[in-house]
Amino acid sequence: MAASAPIDLREARLGVLGGSGLYAMDGLEEIQELSIETPFGQPSDQLRLGRLGGMEVVFLARHGRHHSFLPSEVPYRANIWAMRSLGVRWILSPSAVGSLQESVKPLDMVVPDQFIDRTHERPNSFFGEGAVAHVSLADPFCPNLSRLLADVADSLMPEGRSLHRGGTYLCMEGPAFSTRAESNLYRSWGCSVIGMTNHTEARLAREAEIAYATLAMATDYDCWFEDHDSVTVDMVIANLKANASLATQIVRTTAERVAALRPSSMAHNALQDALMTQKEQVPSATRAKLDLFTSPYWGAIGS
Repeated sequence: MAASAPIDLREARLGVLGGSGLYAMDGLEEIQELSIETPFGQPSDQLRLGRLGGMEVVFLARHGRHHSFLPSEVPYRANIWAMRSLGVRWILSPSAVGSLQESVKPLDMVVPDQFIDRTHERPNSFFGEGAVAHVSLADPFCPNLSRLLADVADSLMPEGRSLHRGGTYLCMEGPAFSTRAESNLYRSWGCSVIGMTNHTEARLAREAEIAYATLAMATDYDCWFEDHDSVTVDMVIANLKANASLATQIVRTTAERVAALRPSSMAHNALQDALMTQKEQVPSATRAKLDLFTSPYWGAIGS
């Protein structure tokens, strides 16, 4: 496999995937709303391009601005493809989660470093249809971007709330919350938080050579905690609202840091040693879908 050319990050943009309760990005200036056609269908909503903290930022509400998509229905491939087509090379993902550990209290935040995937009903790769790639997911979050995000979040946490560095995010299919037996099983595996979306995004972001980091915002103890109220939508929404303004502040300050540092990432060359199929053997329709990611290695179509 030929090495790719060095990546120029000077003009790269930051993407923000807003989760439950974060359907817009307060403080985003000079906003353009863009409808992007992708080879993988329509994204969840229009993408909002603007400036935040001196950085060009692309914001997308993963469930749609009116929360119209179940976790299994989110068009993850279209969302990530659209982000990359707009020059996004870093993604921050503020996301609502349930806590699986007593030390992670509701309204605490976690910047996880590992995943366990329990989903089974969603496409989670851009590849197939005659093209095979195996990216490394040993470290599914970008360490550099996660460290930067955690440093910012830690500095902004109010008294009585904590930022937890590292931990495992259990990604379940949903949309129902866990049974008590499932919740206790995930605790026995050492998982820190539970959510329904981020592992799928992280896998696709790695294939798209985008650095990815999560700000996991605990809204409740999952149902394992019998001395705590059972998780309800009302409880989740109340804590989502409490988290929203702080999450926006953290994202804005992190955007300032990314603008200044333009951090490199192992994700930015993830396909260099991952592409298995010779380009001459890939069907032309498949190459066209993948060209956005594979052109540094296979050459642009028609070149």
